[in-house]
Amino acid sequence: MKWNLRLAAANRGIWKASELQRMLAERGVVFSVGKMSGLWSGNPASFKGTDLDALCAVLDCGLADIMVAEPEAFPVPERDTARPAATGDADSPTTVTPRRRDGRSLPPE
Repeated sequence: MKWNLRLAAANRGIWKASELQRMLAERGVVFSVGKMSGLWSGNPASFKGTDLDALCAVLDCGLADIMVAEPEAFPVPERDTARPAATGDADSPTTVTPRRRDGRSLPPE
């Protein structure tokens, strides 16, 4: 996802994070300075749906104005259609080797 909060705010004449923060506070939504900075400066690590609702309400915009999907960032892997998927045959090119989750090796057979 591409985060476009600054562009959405600029389209509505809001140029500073503090200005947006004040407008949110007028509606009863209080963001800390750190959270507002994270939302304003780039791709936030996480956010709540209610935060998005508040931003959309203050900016009078839709979710698509704030977030833009980028499906091309995850291309579909090409599949070899001439050969069926591996079913666990002995001559299969992919062999699964069990490993312990704690990083230790398995005992010898």
